Amino acid sequence: MKRNLKVVLISVSALIVLSFGTLLAIRAVEISKCDSAAVLSEVQETELNSFLETRYQDRNKILKPLPYPVNPVELELGCESAILVDTSNGNILYEKNADRIIPPASMTKLFSMYVVDDAISRGEITYDTEIVPPKESWACNMPPHSSLMFLGRNQKLTISELLAGLSVASGNDAAYALAYTLFGNMPDFVKAMNNVALTYNLPNTHFVESSGYSELNRTTAREMAAFSTVYINQHPDSLENFHGLQSFSYPKQKNLTNGYSVKAQDFSEGLPETITMTITQRNTNPLLGVMDGCDGLKTGYIDESGYNLALTARRHGTRFLSVTMKGPGNNPREGNEWRKKDGTTLMDWAFYSFADFKDMTRVKPYFLRSKGGKEIGVNLIPAFNPGTVTVPFISGNSVEESVQNVEVVTEFPDFLEGEIVRGTEYGKVSFVLEGIVLDSVPLVADRNVTRANIFTRVADSIIYAILK
Repeated sequence: MKRNLKVVLISVSALIVLSFGTLLAIRAVEISKCDSAAVLSEVQETELNSFLETRYQDRNKILKPLPYPVNPVELELGCESAILVDTSNGNILYEKNADRIIPPASMTKLFSMYVVDDAISRGEITYDTEIVPPKESWACNMPPHSSLMFLGRNQKLTISELLAGLSVASGNDAAYALAYTLFGNMPDFVKAMNNVALTYNLPNTHFVESSGYSELNRTTAREMAAFSTVYINQHPDSLENFHGLQSFSYPKQKNLTNGYSVKAQDFSEGLPETITMTITQRNTNPLLGVMDGCDGLKTGYIDESGYNLALTARRHGTRFLSVTMKGPGNNPREGNEWRKKDGTTLMDWAFYSFADFKDMTRVKPYFLRSKGGKEIGVNLIPAFNPGTVTVPFISGNSVEESVQNVEVVTEFPDFLEGEIVRGTEYGKVSFVLEGIVLDSVPLVADRNVTRANIFTRVADSIIYAILK
């Protein structure tokens, strides 16, 4: 009996050793050959993204504070409310009473253009879609002293021409034409504009009509800057095609129908229903063609708002955006001088003080092996997309030299051990200048990994000891 038991024990021991040896060999091959984790399922991907959006919601906001401390700066501005941001990452560089609620005036038209661009992206219309201006949009039916592109009876034009008239001449008639062309009425178009504000969490932004003429439209400098940042990033071609145009002429012969020809007209008795005289207007943005890199965005004025300006400029690959509201001025000439002065003060300071570091090649997934886990490894993924890093002028002889001196430091262990929890930070990528961390992006596990059985854990201990 004892002899038989001894034989059984020897046989079982041999079987265990053989099995463990096989497990060890298989595990060693798996570890040595594996250089990427299995692709996440659609459900896993959705759950991961939802988790990261919630956990890092402050970093996923459109606008956010700079991720490093800076000394506050005092800028001499005439406007009552202002904000200055880096459009590539939403970092706020400067603000003054940025949450004061003020009518946007014709900056409202940016939301109108966004609604139209959305309709174009959905294939409902194209830039070349030709329309006949509805009666509600004729210049003669607009409120007194309105900005106009001079729409009228017996005309035809494209959506692209309407957008140009909206952005360059700030035509209220163009705003009405777009509303009635797309939705057949103003309330439904305005509802679409307000839905955009809801989508981007702009609680203090609300519209009652699409041109900006009403003092009941409202926004803040911060929310207008947030929306303008989205608008620029989603529709960058609009800057060249519309907002950057220095002048606009309308109507031309091609826009006239029913045998009408371009000819001079007398408007001293008011605007007629049919307009045949070509009128050339300069862009209402006074800094186009004056400020280096300026290619947008939109002015606005009504008595209740003062002189507003959403301004953007790009130099050396860096784009900044400022919004100034409630600017002073007793007349358009004075108002435009203050727009230029405040806009120049903000942009000159921004481009002297900051520039973008754009090399994000090391902000990427990294494969890490899992010691003692049921899966061979996981991907460490960036918790959020930093866009770029806003670099301050604290190194070298210029802000451009500061950008060149930025160091990218990647930190994560050689492997992970034991249970791994999805979304946990196991490493980071840091951007460092003169010993100061300008920004860092956590690297987090893209999945859960539970501990393997005792045999696999022992096998991994042997393998990793050898690899070490």
